[in-house]
Amino acid sequence: MIGGVLRGARRILANLKPIKVPDGPARSFRDLWPGDAARGARLLRGEFEVMGTVRPLRPQEAEGGPGDWGGGGGSPTWRAAAHGFAWLRDLRALGTDAARLRGRALTADWLALASHEALAEAPEVAGARISAWLGHWDFLAATAEDGFRKQLMQRLAQDARGVVAGLPAEAAHRGALVALKGGMAAAVALEEETWLARCVRFLPQELERQFNPDGGHVERSPGAQLQALQDLIEIRNLLHGAGIEAPPQLAGTLDRAAPALRLLRHADGGLASFNGTREEQAAIIDLVLTQGQSRGRAPSHLPETGFQRLTASRTLVIVDCGAPPAARRDAAPGGLPRGADRHAHAGTLAFEMSVGRDRLIVNCGAAPAAEGEWRDALRATAAHSTLVLADTNSSELKPEGLGRRVEQVEADRQEANGAQWLEASHDGWVRQFGLRHRRRLYLSESGDDLRGEDVLEAERDVSVPGFAVRFHLHPAVVASLQQDEQGVLLRLPSGVGWRLRVKGARVAIEESIYLAAEPRRSQQVALYAEPGANSLQWAIVRVSMGQPGGAEAEEE
Repeated sequence: MIGGVLRGARRILANLKPIKVPDGPARSFRDLWPGDAARGARLLRGEFEVMGTVRPLRPQEAEGGPGDWGGGGGSPTWRAAAHGFAWLRDLRALGTDAARLRGRALTADWLALASHEALAEAPEVAGARISAWLGHWDFLAATAEDGFRKQLMQRLAQDARGVVAGLPAEAAHRGALVALKGGMAAAVALEEETWLARCVRFLPQELERQFNPDGGHVERSPGAQLQALQDLIEIRNLLHGAGIEAPPQLAGTLDRAAPALRLLRHADGGLASFNGTREEQAAIIDLVLTQGQSRGRAPSHLPETGFQRLTASRTLVIVDCGAPPAARRDAAPGGLPRGADRHAHAGTLAFEMSVGRDRLIVNCGAAPAAEGEWRDALRATAAHSTLVLADTNSSELKPEGLGRRVEQVEADRQEANGAQWLEASHDGWVRQFGLRHRRRLYLSESGDDLRGEDVLEAERDVSVPGFAVRFHLHPAVVASLQQDEQGVLLRLPSGVGWRLRVKGARVAIEESIYLAAEPRRSQQVALYAEPGANSLQWAIVRVSMGQPGGAEAEEE
């Protein structure tokens, strides 16, 4: 409360001080990251896509109709992305005059119609916009009319003054890092040495707040890990270009954050689908790791962030073994959540499995920019490859993050002769049902045998409601139920076969959906526990598909 009052007072005082606004940035900037030409083409058609959610975004002049800035439609996450202007890199990727003119038209409309929306003035949104405008200055404004450039610089200076005065930002998630980065970029562009000194002073404490000692980002999201690593690289380059010595904490954080990102990748180069993450393009992840200048290998686990990586031969299993991140119940202007749990899913102890470049077991993905009902359907426990008790989420889903939640997760890992054992438990259902979920995993040294046991342990004298264990399949996997209905044959695109077998449960193949990339229909294998049971055992074993009798030739 006191901090918020002080920030408000600093912003008021900052606005009273005059600032000299130049005609353009004092030094040239260049956004480091490639855009998506397909998304740029959609923008030319008047459609803006944010993490799978598409809504209209047109300037007033398009097709002679009204623009879309003034409508205020879409979720806060979608609108924040629109106000943040990172979409300029998608238009730039097209490399056409039409794309440049569309970027200017949308920006001019924003300045006229939407620049005073409360969400647009939130520090994390303003910081993103500052970085985008400066990073695309040559594309957007260098050859534009004087009036447009002047308007742009005036608004950039206004935004920057508020962002820098409000440091440290209140958000407990990556948005605070984005605000700090934007403040730095503006300080360099406007040659405001006191602003830059203030930003550099707050950088070490922000790095400590944003990253765990193991290098994992506090949001516990592979997608946030990637974006936060991009932020660190941009900050490093900004300071180097300005001739400012970076605090030593920056290099240390970069050295830890890059290997942490490697842990969260599958062999196809994309990211695992946990906590609001979509796959992302492998080429972009490779570029970020290259720019990060870190050659550290993927660790086997992130003890503070709570992810485990089991690998043997070509088989990879990534498991979520961490409690959800910190929450805050207040919201920033425009309804943006402040807590690090803003995109958190109820997927504790879920795992993903891939074999070579083929994904086998997945989570359903995410649509963090969608409206609430669809967004929360993908955040639910049932949308993850884990146990679901009484159709109840292990953590309660709220618009701003999580309500009732998993508070304690314990994990123990053992290895011997190349084989790996992982045992983990969480307390998400203890308060409501008096039951703790414990999951045991074993991966053989050959990588051809993954075995698991899911147990509900009673914390008090209670009966066990019905429960199911779900394995969501990648859309490229072909599943067929075996005649005894105790197993499922799984065929990968490579032709390799795996069989999922179970004890103590009924097996069913059901519909699912995969939104880690483009929306695609998929299937899931559901194991329904027998009435009164408190555990079930399962195994996913590689089988031969090429010999007479097919998979049955290796039946146990």
